[in-house]
Amino acid sequence: MAAKPRIAIVGAGNLGSALARALHGASYPISEIVYRNAGSPQRARRLAAEVGSAAVRLSQARVVADVVWLCVPDSNLALCARQLTKAADWRGKIALHPSGALPSDELQPLRRCGAAVAAAHPLMTFVRHSSRSLAGVPFAIEGDSPAVRAARRMVRDVGAEAFSIRPRDKALYHAWGAFASPLLIALLATAERVAMAAGVRSPAAARKRMLPILEQTLRNYGAFGSADAFSGPLVRGDVATVRRHLQALGKLPRARAAYIALAQSALATLPVRHRHELEEALKSISPSSRRARQDSILSKM
Repeated sequence: MAAKPRIAIVGAGNLGSALARALHGASYPISEIVYRNAGSPQRARRLAAEVGSAAVRLSQARVVADVVWLCVPDSNLALCARQLTKAADWRGKIALHPSGALPSDELQPLRRCGAAVAAAHPLMTFVRHSSRSLAGVPFAIEGDSPAVRAARRMVRDVGAEAFSIRPRDKALYHAWGAFASPLLIALLATAERVAMAAGVRSPAAARKRMLPILEQTLRNYGAFGSADAFSGPLVRGDVATVRRHLQALGKLPRARAAYIALAQSALATLPVRHRHELEEALKSISPSSRRARQDSILSKM
């Protein structure tokens, strides 16, 4: 087997740090941790020390690595690629980025300099206070064939799983990921607000009391799928309870709007009883219905 290529990580944020640690743990030599000019040198130096590398400012970088991961925010990706064009002779090198929303073509400046480019996005959440192994994480990969092969090998070596994606599908793919994590967190934050309105003393207390039902819900979803994991008044067709929910949520209009949107989605995609009656209950309290009633009242004045 060919020797493992030298790796440079550009950006020492949450994802770049997780990737550097995983590749280092899989015996890939990390030659450089490159931090952006506006980035944190302290964080880059700590990461470099951890993976036996050197921290280098982007404006001073002279990349010797064979494979370069550009782990920077999507809005800075194309600019970072342009800034790196003079940092190396890119002929024969691989340039990768882990954006889920942007295609590999964002690295076109490096491709024009001779690099093979690809995008390899891990479908996983990375936050500052949590350290997560990449084992078992699915990576969506697309790009030039040599770069795709290199990305797939690295993904396999860190214990993750690779799958192919079409560039035109990436925005929807990334939206899928948004539903699976950040928007789920937004929903849970809304649930905390409802809990406190119901008398729970704090978000921490709400989290503690929600965890058992959340964990069981995810276990049910993983084992049985969405239809057989779905429970509650919508499944039963309990229109009266849904109306009571909506009435009680009147003091929390944003939470009520989220409830209505999710309930309407459930009616469209999941098995429920008394679907028509539930649809009517939700329509009677929806923002569009309220506006229509307000317009009717105003027209009579």
